[in-house]
Amino acid sequence: MIKFFRKIRKQLLAEGKFGNYLLYAIGEIILVVIGILIALAINNSNENRIKREKEQVYLAGLQEEFETSKIKLEELIKVNRQSYEAAKTMVSFSYNEISLSEEELSNLFIDAFAYDIFFNPNNSMLTEMINSGSLKDISNDTLRFRLTNWIATIDDIEKQEKLLSDQRNNVINMFKAESYSIRTVLDQTGMSAELGLPKEKNPMSNMDALNSKSFENSILLFIITSLATETAHYTPLMHSLDAILELLDGEIRE
Repeated sequence: MIKFFRKIRKQLLAEGKFGNYLLYAIGEIILVVIGILIALAINNSNENRIKREKEQVYLAGLQEEFETSKIKLEELIKVNRQSYEAAKTMVSFSYNEISLSEEELSNLFIDAFAYDIFFNPNNSMLTEMINSGSLKDISNDTLRFRLTNWIATIDDIEKQEKLLSDQRNNVINMFKAESYSIRTVLDQTGMSAELGLPKEKNPMSNMDALNSKSFENSILLFIITSLATETAHYTPLMHSLDAILELLDGEIRE
């Protein structure tokens, strides 16, 4: 097409038709510009398509990660609740005359203090996106904002879990004293057999712990911290996780 215009321009120039020559020259320029614009549009369209396909891969990976993290958080909330409920039951025997057996006390002790509470979300995809700068490829502004805040929220959760772990250890450390016996707890709960240890021939009772104000105070602090971990941290975190999953579901193409 350009050669055609060029041939006509030469002919017009040779015939001295300068007005027509100028018109055709302008037409040739317009044709070139249109061609460039079409090429740019096609290129931009291809780049946007590749970007959207890349985004869909990220979204699918994030959805899988957050669904797994939700299962972990649900289980963690359950374990934490069982832990502080066992501790509450243990403390309640300090305020009434209902008898509690050595075995029951030992089982409550294990249920309350044997398990560390730490949330370990699946963040490999999100971390990779942040480190590579690919988070900008998420077109939904609200989703991108929530994903950015997720890491900071997890850091706050870790601090609270560290505080809870310290309170748990405070209670456990009391049983390291001469007047209490962790071995009795293991024997009464059957954990000694699991560890391949023989039962103590002359077991020491831990029942006096229920009359210890220091022991009671430590348990109460543990209960308070456990409740705060659930209500002020895990519950809002679950709401945030559900919101992210809802946004991801809305952005993923079937």
